[in-house]
Amino acid sequence: MIKPYYGLLIAIFLLVLWATNLAFWLTTDVDWRSAWPYLGFLVQTHLYTGIFITAHDAMHGTVSNNKTLNTAVGTLCAALFALNYYPALNRKHHLHHRFVGTDKDPDYHGGSFWLWYWSFAKQYITWWQILLMAILFNVLSLFWQQTQVAVFWALPSVLATFQLFYFGTFIPHRNSPDNKHKSVSMPKNHFLAFLSCYFFGYHYEHHDSPATPWWKLHALKD
Repeated sequence: MIKPYYGLLIAIFLLVLWATNLAFWLTTDVDWRSAWPYLGFLVQTHLYTGIFITAHDAMHGTVSNNKTLNTAVGTLCAALFALNYYPALNRKHHLHHRFVGTDKDPDYHGGSFWLWYWSFAKQYITWWQILLMAILFNVLSLFWQQTQVAVFWALPSVLATFQLFYFGTFIPHRNSPDNKHKSVSMPKNHFLAFLSCYFFGYHYEHHDSPATPWWKLHALKD
């Protein structure tokens, strides 16, 4: 039986890891000849993906049984991921589940990777968001090295959108699979499934049980 507070603890753990890794690399005298900052960049990208996945779980009410707390965590995680607006994400994501693979699905395009990604980006990225991110980038650069702000704060969130789109939308839904969820899943490999997109490569299982949090999706695959 899943303890009701597990989702909240896991969300807090991811947020702490994200903040700690970011703070470390913003305040460290980086030696770009070393492999460590590039590993830190990849780790931060993966943690950004986890932050968004946590916001996604909040949309399904699986972070906390307390609705106010669940929404608060979702709102915070969405904002930390490139200033996304949680209510808009929430509304569109539920349209995706309700109308998956149809013209009413905001996540579905059906074209090539880049055309689909462009369509996907237009659904979720706004001009005010880009403007505020640019302002915040310049504010952060007053306190820390601009290169480090770019590499460890800005670029990981951009790369994470590709990670989320490729493993969580494009691969599962391309060619509109002929099943009730119009989704496919990657072969069972829990390590690769976690590393690629927090088990969201098991995408049919997610659509079949959207109330299952990301950290329990592997159990459905089992």
